[in-house]
Amino acid sequence: MAVSERTFPDYDNPPVVETFLGVQFAPLTKFSLLHFGLYWAKIRDEFPSFQVQPPLGATIEQFGVGLFAQPRVGVELVSQPEIRCWFIDKTGAKLNQVQKDRFIHNWRKPKPDDKYVHYENIRPRFSNEWERFCAFLDEAELGKPEVNQCEMAYINHIEQGKGWESFADLNRVIAPWSGRCSNEFLPALESASIEARYLFPEQKGRLHIEVQPAIRQSDGKEILQLNMTARGKPESSEIKHILEWLDLGHEWIVKGFTGFTTDFMHNEWRRKT
Repeated sequence: MAVSERTFPDYDNPPVVETFLGVQFAPLTKFSLLHFGLYWAKIRDEFPSFQVQPPLGATIEQFGVGLFAQPRVGVELVSQPEIRCWFIDKTGAKLNQVQKDRFIHNWRKPKPDDKYVHYENIRPRFSNEWERFCAFLDEAELGKPEVNQCEMAYINHIEQGKGWESFADLNRVIAPWSGRCSNEFLPALESASIEARYLFPEQKGRLHIEVQPAIRQSDGKEILQLNMTARGKPESSEIKHILEWLDLGHEWIVKGFTGFTTDFMHNEWRRKT
């Protein structure tokens, strides 16, 4: 079934402020600082700005090694500085992130009133940008990436005053949270952070959910930041298998978001389907 033909929960005013689709691959040993500039020359017309960021650590989902096993994070000794580059479009809404073992395409919501861009529109952008990056690697004789993990994430900002006022209202936002204690000793909840993990069937991946309090930098508002991250290994490094896995990850994030949040908040976000 085509992506556009699938029916998932949808909202008129979802709290999503950022989405990213990415792949992790075996480190490209010949990729150096020079290649960031050479790659930027290929895409500069569309992504005219850049920022230098610390690299992301390699993360591999592990299965069958214990209930509370965490994704494996690699540590590597390097002979030159390791960096990650952001290449940002003119609007600030789209960017490519590149490091020697990672490629990510982001959509971000630059302004509060900007419309949410659905997965069906981000997916082909990721595909085009990934294939263009692979073409650059081939031209520069840097090798073909051996993908060992796909990852996608939705970042949600749930503003205070829009469905919740204090952490005593957390049960109005998070469906599994009851908010009840077994006696009357504890006062009203001051703050809380939540981490949850859900395993895909056949160990095809894992959904990570994090809820944490935050102050939004853009306007100083208190928010609940709800991160939904899906991660797992595609069948192969071919683009069709990468997109198949991302489709699966998208399904788990969207349906998982709806299952993890309450009907009360679905009404606040004006659920349509």
